[in-house]
Formats: sequence, C-alpha cells, structure tokens
Amino acid sequence: MNKVWIYLENGTFLEAESFGAEGTSVGEIVFNTSMSGYQEIVSDPSYAGQFVTFTMPEIGNVGVNAEDMESSSAHAKGVIVRKYQDRFSNFRAEESLADLLKQYGVMGICEIDTRFLTKILRSEGAMMMVASTEINNKEELKKFLDASSRIEDVNYIKEVSTKDAYLHQSGTYDAEAFCYNEAPAAQAKIAAIDFGVKRNILNELTQAGISVEVVPNTFDADEMIARFKAKEIDGVFLSNGPGDPLVLKEEQKQIKKLIAAKVPMFGICLGHQLLSISHGYDTFKLKFGHHGGNHPVKNKATGMVEITAQNHNYNVPDNITEIADITHSNLFDDTIEGLKYRDAPIFSVQHHPEASPGPKESRYIFGEFLSLLKR
Repeated sequence: MNKVWIYLENGTFLEAESFGAEGTSVGEIVFNTSMSGYQEIVSDPSYAGQFVTFTMPEIGNVGVNAEDMESSSAHAKGVIVRKYQDRFSNFRAEESLADLLKQYGVMGICEIDTRFLTKILRSEGAMMMVASTEINNKEELKKFLDASSRIEDVNYIKEVSTKDAYLHQSGTYDAEAFCYNEAPAAQAKIAAIDFGVKRNILNELTQAGISVEVVPNTFDADEMIARFKAKEIDGVFLSNGPGDPLVLKEEQKQIKKLIAAKVPMFGICLGHQLLSISHGYDTFKLKFGHHGGNHPVKNKATGMVEITAQNHNYNVPDNITEIADITHSNLFDDTIEGLKYRDAPIFSVQHHPEASPGPKESRYIFGEFLSLLKR
C-alpha cells in the first residue's frame, strides 16, 4: 500500500495508507454508523462529493458484486476505514472493494483512527478535507483545499442524474432465490425524477405495484402536468440525491408547478427537502448530519419506533408545520423525518424506507404511496 496524506479544514494533518484510487481529491468528510452495506453506500449517488468515514472498524470482508450496486458507478470521493480487508470471503463476491474503488476513481484510506475522526466531526461538524497520494506537505494541502470549491457550491445532480428516460422493470431482491423479483402487475404509473436515485428505491416502488418511468432532473413540469391530466401517469416521485438542495433553483421552479397543479407526489431525502423549499420553507444544515443504518424514528400515527437508514446533512425547518403535519420524527435529535401536506396529495420522508441492505421496517411507506395514487 502507498501512503496517503489528509488535511482537514480545521488544521488536522494525518498520514495513512491508500487502498483505492491514487491522486489528490477534495470533498466533505462525514461519518457513517452502518455495520454493513459498504458497497451500497459507496455506490449511492447521494454520497457524491463526500468522504465517508466508517465507524465499523473492519471493511472489505465480503468483497463486492454487481448485483449490490445502488447505481451504475461509485460516487463517493473516498472511504476512510480503520482496517481494510483485501482478502474477502463471500460466495457472491466478484472482486475486492479496492478493485471497485480503483475502477471508479474513488480513494480508499485505511490504517487510521476512525474513532478520532468521528469525535472531531461530532464536536466540530462536517467539514471539507483533501486527501492525496501525491502531496505530503501540510501547507501545500491547505493551499489546495483553500483553492477548491466547497460541496455547497457544486451541483452534483448534473453528474448523477440519468441523461435519458427509461422504464425500471425489476422488483426487490429475493435473498432466498438470490435474484431480483420480476415486476408485479402495475396498479398505477409514475414518473420518478432522478436526482441521484438509488436502485433499491426503484425496486421497492415497482414491488409495491407501481410502474416506474425514471426521468432526468431536467424534467419539464408542464409536460408532467399534461401527462397527469391525460391519465398517462398517476403521480410523481422525487428521489434522493447529493449536495445542498438550496442550489437546485430550476428543480424548485418545476416542483412549484407540480404543487400548484396538485399532482400527487412522494419524496425521499433530497426530494423531501425540495418539497419543503418549493413550499417556501428553506432547509438548514445539520451539524454533522445523519448517516447510518441504526437511527430510531417515531411514527406519529402508530406510536411505533422504526429503526431506519439515513443519509443527509440537511433538514426541513420546524415552522413547516404551518402547512404540513409531522408524520415521523427522529428520536436522536427530534428533527422532522416525515411530512404530510394538508392541502395537497403530497407526503415525504427524510429517512430511507428502501434501506438496502437494511433495516426494512419503513418499507410500508411505498404501499402508502400506491394507496395515494389509487385515491
């Protein structure tokens, strides 16, 4: 392994080992508390522009395979792990995590104290960083970082969204048959706006009985409204995605048109945030965000606590209760996790009900979307 040098914007300078792509890369550093699913996280488009620090100390043990990719590429800037295991052991594995990272130009950093990094982020918040296998001087790395764009200044949606519309045709993964289910008979049809959608979100929508046409982020709302009125589609889904939602001015403009036309809509993560902004309630940035697969969320309707998957740095404001009812709340910090708008057929959630690999306690939400569409 080669050496890699890291500089955080708070002045921290570290040396570690490299197991991924070589070079110099800048991104926002966050930490993720998931105990499994590293491949799904690396290939989640929502992590574009970010270095992911895994709190799970051993990463790489089960290798990677094509079926567990959440998109067609790996989108994170890099992954930071305590101990990387290149010798994987899993009958479904096709190659190592290092092979995947090198293929897509993602840095891999190991032999570093991830507990120390996580404590920094918890104390000081998510921050920008630079990692390099080429530059070993602290001052040079600082200059490089200072001259680079911050994550909130970059529109990563342009990079991760599909360029052409397509029909998604597979259901969820069958863990007993080791294959994806065939799409069941559709009871409704939607257009899914791709801001960086995860594959398993599309799988869950299809499995719920919804025909899903995935369209680019450059969608035309007037066309969607015309298709809705002609009963060619029954509603619109707004996907997850990377970066600061306040940057997406054109997307907000188009969503406002859909809201005014009372098109039924459901949003997850970034889609949830864009619905809030488009209603006139701007999002704010959390100190270090919510990233992991073990976050407790309370369902306000049932009183049940659901363990959820999360991946976001931004949140909707509390005063959105002026126009919407809170359906879910985060039990870590009482932030809003779900909304149902009062005067429109629209609802959204901040967490990820599709999970992948888990937990799956919130997947019923896809059925609720189908019920809304049928009504």
